[in-house]
Amino acid sequence: MKTKDITILLVDDEPDILEIIGYNLTAEGYQVVTAENGVQAVKMAKKKTPDLIILDVMMPEMDGIEACEQIRKIPSLENTLITFLTARGEDYSQVAGFDAGADDYITKPIKPKVLLSKVKALLRRLKSEEAEENIVKIGDLTINRDEYKILNGKSEIILPRKEFELLSLLASQPGKVFKREDILNNVWGNEVVVGGRTIDVHIRKLREKIGDDKFKTVKGVGYKFVI
Repeated sequence: MKTKDITILLVDDEPDILEIIGYNLTAEGYQVVTAENGVQAVKMAKKKTPDLIILDVMMPEMDGIEACEQIRKIPSLENTLITFLTARGEDYSQVAGFDAGADDYITKPIKPKVLLSKVKALLRRLKSEEAEENIVKIGDLTINRDEYKILNGKSEIILPRKEFELLSLLASQPGKVFKREDILNNVWGNEVVVGGRTIDVHIRKLREKIGDDKFKTVKGVGYKFVI
């Protein structure tokens, strides 16, 4: 993920903090949006789906702890990193922050260069999690979505793009029955008009290459991947 593709939500009720930190983050190339209290923070988070939220604790209307708790309940923000930025360094406020779902805790005042280093360290954690999500291991089967590579044990299996995407979809949730229309939408989308037989043909090829026992047909519904 490039810096320009990363959105950071900065939340603080002090205009000077928003200006100084916002300026440094923008100068580094990040997309920065701001909010002045917890209520605004929750609304902006829902709207922008930021990669990182830098959240003050002591704010009017809704403090950072409550805002963090509400944000953590929003499914679309489950992968968003949250770090508190506050002048309060007492142990109890830090514990409350982590209990609310924060990933880190930064005490201000803090020099811009130090803050940027902490931001970069947090975002590296995000990249590491993304990398893990792109490598799926199920039994002896390893699916590397970044490299379009399949390993069955130590043997590499070469799959055409659509077969790979179909396998990747089914294996993303073993045991779940994927409806035919969902498979068509996820794998083929609006690229071309295809019929249900197209799925059957690709499943047959995957059975030949991966193993017949790995794929189960649910008549009238779709297919599922079996461990």
